Amino acid sequence: MSIFLAGRRAIFFSGFYNFARHYWVIGTTRQTNDNLVVKDVSHELCLLQVVDLTKCFCICFSEQNQSANVQFIRNVACINSASNYAASTWVLSKVSHQPFNNSTSFLIRTFSVSSAAMTKIQVGAVVDILGDEMTRVIWESIKEKLILPYLDIELHTYDLGIENRDATNDKVTVECAEAIKKYNVGIKCATITPDEGRMKEFNLKQMWKSPNGTIRNILAVDFIVPGPGKLEITWTGDNGEKIQHTVYSFKGPGIAQAQYNTDESILSFAHSSLQYALAREYPLYLSTKNTILKQYDGKFKNIFQEVYDMEYKDKFEAKKIWYEHRLIDDMVAYAMKSEGGFVWACKNYDGDVQSDSVAQGYGSLGLMTSVLICPDGRTVEAEAAHGTVTRHYRQYQQGKETSTNPIASIFAWTRGLLHRAKLDNNQDLKKFAETLESVCISTIESGFMTKDLAACIKGLSNVVRSDYLETFEFMDKLAENLQKQLK
Repeated sequence: MSIFLAGRRAIFFSGFYNFARHYWVIGTTRQTNDNLVVKDVSHELCLLQVVDLTKCFCICFSEQNQSANVQFIRNVACINSASNYAASTWVLSKVSHQPFNNSTSFLIRTFSVSSAAMTKIQVGAVVDILGDEMTRVIWESIKEKLILPYLDIELHTYDLGIENRDATNDKVTVECAEAIKKYNVGIKCATITPDEGRMKEFNLKQMWKSPNGTIRNILAVDFIVPGPGKLEITWTGDNGEKIQHTVYSFKGPGIAQAQYNTDESILSFAHSSLQYALAREYPLYLSTKNTILKQYDGKFKNIFQEVYDMEYKDKFEAKKIWYEHRLIDDMVAYAMKSEGGFVWACKNYDGDVQSDSVAQGYGSLGLMTSVLICPDGRTVEAEAAHGTVTRHYRQYQQGKETSTNPIASIFAWTRGLLHRAKLDNNQDLKKFAETLESVCISTIESGFMTKDLAACIKGLSNVVRSDYLETFEFMDKLAENLQKQLK
């Protein structure tokens, strides 16, 4: 096939693909009014307008002159063909993670499914939250190979990558949280929470707080005490009444933290925890240190018990499950000797630590998901609970092989989609999400896994290359098995 260009400026092509008489041209242009003509031996096809997306365009046209739906996000463009002959999803991933320019190159990956074999499932609105580093790379692969080929999904994409958060003064995080509230389902990739090193690496304007903290509304303030002095905490009522406590008299520099919560927030946490336990039909345990923090943790204990007794006790007993409060140290010991089968309600720091411990006990942090549930039970944010896998990303940047476990990120998608299915009573979507989860499990159980899981079986020092798949080999195996299951 030959390509002829018309227009005042050249179009910089980096890819060309022909599938079932659908011609795709991918590249960048400086203008929106460039014209393009494509010919092959027996057909002449013409498209007279370039779709310009921040100097990046993606064009699809066929012999039937079908149009293309184009969605653009920061590092990836996803194009869904409108052809009646094939349901195709084309994902164009940039080679590098630098901003788009006229010399940007693309890796072109395709995943196509005959429309005769499968019609895409219609899915309601989902907030797609992009993250950082290796998890971001995997995130796009998940959408490319496991989600978009099968779902016609209304995605509202927010880029919470650290560079975009910095560029928007973190307004994008607030906008993302508002979108989750509006559409009720958010699915989040792992993100960077910057420290001093990250500030220097990305030349950040400031040390932005965790986006999870913004979305979850964690309520605490910490600061460095510069030198000797008195730390006091004061509450001043609207009527002028004051309650003041001296926390500590510093003899030199130190640190301090003021943490607070509200009855309303704790009440919301109680409802969310109890509703989740009911939905899973598991008993619920709340762990605190109320023997030391008698007022603070005591408030958690009392509110949970009151809500349970007044609104949930009969429902729990009908399902033969229960609620119980335990001290955090006692609960940790119980969890270690138990076989699971319960929901554990933790204060934030306890949950952050113990969730990793539990996940590693099951084999890998890459198997752990996190679901944030609002008290109304309608709004959910699902995410992978691990980090951005920086070490693997450094290897990926150098062109080296990685074996990164994508399961937690995949299950973030399935849990979010299951909630969307519940809200919309979408049985096809529910079946799809459950099938994808079962495919992940069966694939691993059949011996195809990433290096972290192989190490759990043989011990890291005994693992050889044939024991595991690299990142994209494993993704391809999951895609292959999913396609077989959905036939």
